Amino acid sequence: MPIISSRTQAHPLADGRQSERALVIRRGVQRLMAAMGAHVLPELCLSTGRRADLVALTRGGDVWIIEIKSSVEDFRVDRKWPEYRLHSDRFFFASHPDVPQDIFPQECGFILSDGYGAEILREAPEHRLAGATRKALMLRIARAGAARLTSAEMAGVHIPALQGESE
Repeated sequence: MPIISSRTQAHPLADGRQSERALVIRRGVQRLMAAMGAHVLPELCLSTGRRADLVALTRGGDVWIIEIKSSVEDFRVDRKWPEYRLHSDRFFFASHPDVPQDIFPQECGFILSDGYGAEILREAPEHRLAGATRKALMLRIARAGAARLTSAEMAGVHIPALQGESE
């Protein structure tokens, strides 16, 4: 399924694998990232073939990956998350108030989201990407973002220019 589908779909960037609760968490995290001046791509396929829930590009050029966990079971069955650290400068989990925070590893950041907003409750430790890895990832982010914009425009969706695009 294309990453951007019909305009009539409630969540055009959802591919059917995300629960409603996960989409609510994502919305709150995206609002937090926007307030911080970061731009976010949801569901970015990495070079390993894994798909990161959210990849944020900060104003300073850092790459953050945010893995959304909507339940205790969702976290318990996921064994792929350590791989995401190889593709980010900082790695966070994001969840909602009904999931106990203490299940998430202390060596990862933690974001609490209620859908209307979010807050970083635990900063993620920094582990800088190697130069070649950063370049490849930046190209992947740029190409995915451009492809999504092109798909949306071809589907007739008007996408206004962002303020501060020249930054």
